[in-house]
Amino acid sequence: MMITKEVEIGGKKLSIETGRYAKQANGAVMVRYGDTVVLVTAVASKKPNTTLDYFPMSVEYKERYFSAGKFPGGFIKREGRPTEKEILAGRLMDRPIRPLFPKDYNNDTQIAAFVYSYDGVNNPDVIAAIGASAALAISDIPFLEPLGQVRVGRIDGEFIINPTFEQEKESNLELIVAGTESSIMMVEGEAHEASETDILDALKFAHVEILKIINLQKELVEACGKAKMVVEEKVINEELVKEVNELAYDRYKEVVYSKLAKEVRYEKNDEINDSVLEALAEKYHEDDDVKDIKNILHDIEKDLMRKRILEDGNRLDGRTLTEIRQITSEVGVLPRTHASALFTRGETQSLTTVTLGTARDQQIVDGLDDEVKKSFYLHYNFPPFSVGETGRYGFIGRREIGHGNLAERALKYIVPVTEDFPYTIRVNSDILESNGSSSMATVCAGSLAMMDAGVPVKTPISGIAMGLVKEGDDFAVLSDILGNEDHLGDMDFKVAGSDKGITAIQMDIKIQGISFEIMEKALEQAKEGRMHILGKMSEALSAPREAISQYAPSLIFIQIDPEKIGAVIGQGGKVIQGIQKDFNVEINIEEDGKVAIAGVNTEEARKAKEYIKAIVTDPEVGMVYKGTVIKITDFGAFVEFVPGTQGLLHISQIALERVNKVSDVIKEGEVIDVKLLKMENGKFSLSRKALLEDKNAAAKKEASAEKKED
Repeated sequence: MMITKEVEIGGKKLSIETGRYAKQANGAVMVRYGDTVVLVTAVASKKPNTTLDYFPMSVEYKERYFSAGKFPGGFIKREGRPTEKEILAGRLMDRPIRPLFPKDYNNDTQIAAFVYSYDGVNNPDVIAAIGASAALAISDIPFLEPLGQVRVGRIDGEFIINPTFEQEKESNLELIVAGTESSIMMVEGEAHEASETDILDALKFAHVEILKIINLQKELVEACGKAKMVVEEKVINEELVKEVNELAYDRYKEVVYSKLAKEVRYEKNDEINDSVLEALAEKYHEDDDVKDIKNILHDIEKDLMRKRILEDGNRLDGRTLTEIRQITSEVGVLPRTHASALFTRGETQSLTTVTLGTARDQQIVDGLDDEVKKSFYLHYNFPPFSVGETGRYGFIGRREIGHGNLAERALKYIVPVTEDFPYTIRVNSDILESNGSSSMATVCAGSLAMMDAGVPVKTPISGIAMGLVKEGDDFAVLSDILGNEDHLGDMDFKVAGSDKGITAIQMDIKIQGISFEIMEKALEQAKEGRMHILGKMSEALSAPREAISQYAPSLIFIQIDPEKIGAVIGQGGKVIQGIQKDFNVEINIEEDGKVAIAGVNTEEARKAKEYIKAIVTDPEVGMVYKGTVIKITDFGAFVEFVPGTQGLLHISQIALERVNKVSDVIKEGEVIDVKLLKMENGKFSLSRKALLEDKNAAAKKEASAEKKED
């Protein structure tokens, strides 16, 4: 039976249909918004996966090129590995729904979203997230409650829901907000230095529309929802819990209440765990028993850490709730990069570089929309040694792409427009140590590195990660969280911005929602931390350097007539290749005739500019040119006086005196000054003699003037 439910969201109709497509999935919906249509399916295994100690859920988001009437690129002409946009959209689906499953549910679960129609106006990522919730809600998969997701923009001070791509260009804020009926589950976005109040107002505005989307799903569930599968609650062996607590509780309490470095803490935890496992090995030796013991030990540490924070206001490393770890900032640490910065906060460290390039270095982004070029992009890398582990190199994971995208969002607002700074900017962050919020360390290091590169940024940017511990009505917001506080806590809330406002924000939670009261406190506390970090960063570098690195290319521009582009390029690229080789420069020509010349040697770049200028400037009678003798004949010499253009220097025009043999006066390859005397039928007559006569006349005039003065 096919069922469709509709509601108006942001002035446009949102419809969710089920019962026609993919009927063998546990749940499947076709979601339509405008003419953008996304199929989302939810499938789960019938039995739990007992081999894993985490929830095995995967989310896939796929954009089909045919949905926009396009062909895929490449040789095989079919969709291949996921694009960055697809990975980020998958994360937007995954993050808000993951906390909304029962604690003991461990079945393999997969959500798949396929974009089947794209209107070029409405972004399918938010639509896919709504579909994920709806497919789970109507299925027998034990999904706790439906959620909604919207994108919020702001134009001329007014918030708008799900702005079109054209509206996004005018908007000074973009937030993707997911929430349940009672709270916010996820926030991701960027802004032009928005205030904390602006962000909170945007979230409240979003939640009004989210409630409509949730009610729509409830109607769908009422019409066709399946009974939820029963999740067996894990039976707790109370005797085992008691024995583990007797062996480990006091020892764990000593570790949790001690101020220790990350590695030392891990070593002491391992010692406790190993001794407990050894003490209970004879009585509890089955694999399931060992797994249960490890889980009990984990819960002891978690409960103690949370209790210490809520009751004493103290954290694992001895800090107060609002205290920021020690910060050191250095710039110019690498000798031959265009710029570099080393930012260390506690046991988290980012070594970030900036490379300046030309238009040829822009990143090309292809997808359902028109191909675009990015002149600013950021890459984030998380090598395994940063956490003292071994691992695979060469593979960029979804986490790295997500963290890099967040840092890029935070910094792109302060990057100058191309007209003011016509360089392509690549920021690369390598995380050398990690113990909490490496993406925000990347923001701080990236801001410093761009200033070290001489990029005229609008303002410095810093970032901070906030945490949360919540038990019932009691809660504590933590500034600058450690890795353990992220793992054992309830929230990871990252905020980046300047001293004037927020430029990027990301919030994920592990519990079933948080209130606006907690959001407000976290935003205000994050602002205080952000200001503190900015102050520490300014001790290393407070403003952009006045000049770019001597190793960065110098950029010189010239505007030419678009009809002359062919002359500069030459047949088969011969002319432009010759210029690049002779002057050791890189040349990029736009369709409108704007020519960019990049060279490490500024003087050589200027010479290349003059050479191009000579090519595109029409020869003018009476003008003097510096030409190269190409060929000598009995009656004169052919001189290239403009690149690609030759004229005849007749034997009678070579010198003041009579010339019997041309090679007695000038040689092939010699550079000489010539004057253009005549143009006729595409032929050019040159004179060296006229310049010598002018020179003699000037000398006589000067001598006469000196004689009169005497």
